[in-house]
Amino acid sequence: MIPSPLRALALCCALGALAGCAPGPYETPEALVTDDGPYAAMTDGDITLPAVDPQYLVEPNHRTQVAYAGPEAPGTIVVDPYAKFLYLVEEAGQATRYPIAVGREGRGFTGRATVQRKVEWPGWTPTANMLRIEPEVYGPFARGIPGGVASPLGARALYLYRGGRDTRYRIHGTNDMASIGNSSTAGCIRMFNQDVIDLYNRTPMGAQVVVRTREQSLAFEDPQYVDRGVELPPTIVDPDVIYAAVEAQRRQKAQ
Repeated sequence: MIPSPLRALALCCALGALAGCAPGPYETPEALVTDDGPYAAMTDGDITLPAVDPQYLVEPNHRTQVAYAGPEAPGTIVVDPYAKFLYLVEEAGQATRYPIAVGREGRGFTGRATVQRKVEWPGWTPTANMLRIEPEVYGPFARGIPGGVASPLGARALYLYRGGRDTRYRIHGTNDMASIGNSSTAGCIRMFNQDVIDLYNRTPMGAQVVVRTREQSLAFEDPQYVDRGVELPPTIVDPDVIYAAVEAQRRQKAQ
């Protein structure tokens, strides 16, 4: 069972912005509401991930197989921060398309990079810049959050390098399901935890990553999806809830 503090955490915790919850309920295609689909609850080692709430899986906000006409070779990850999609390019003009959320850092990077580090259940510590700009949001978390269900980096993280140097650009999971398909004030590229685990398992070290410009998004993406989503404001999250979740996980592992 997921410790009770995590139920509150799953509603509010997200990378950097620790963004607040967004839209109310939507009607969701019945096919997406299943007990054994890609967004069902799952056990990953000794950690249980909750199912993705169906209200966040409204078209096009779910993993799907699509035709792909871009110039990238199979195995390439293509990030479109404007349409809020990530593509894993496959053979025969196909790709797996995943919905994403994009933070401020995610909107400040374009071009090519390489996956040179992969981490399961990464921990998170706010940067000095985050602490300086928004101390009321990040100050209570200055000591960091260890890897696990409480971490804003979610279940997996892919770290991107260019010319052998860390770009500080990450593709990672999130506890903030409501943010997927939207933008936020901080963070890089977030995915549903179930999706980032799938991508992680399919992505070898050294994989190429292409991050589109807006012009490329307009050239290759369905116009109805370019600039989709809304800008979510940061929300002050109670650190006691977060660290209670951390402690609950520690006790669970110790049993």
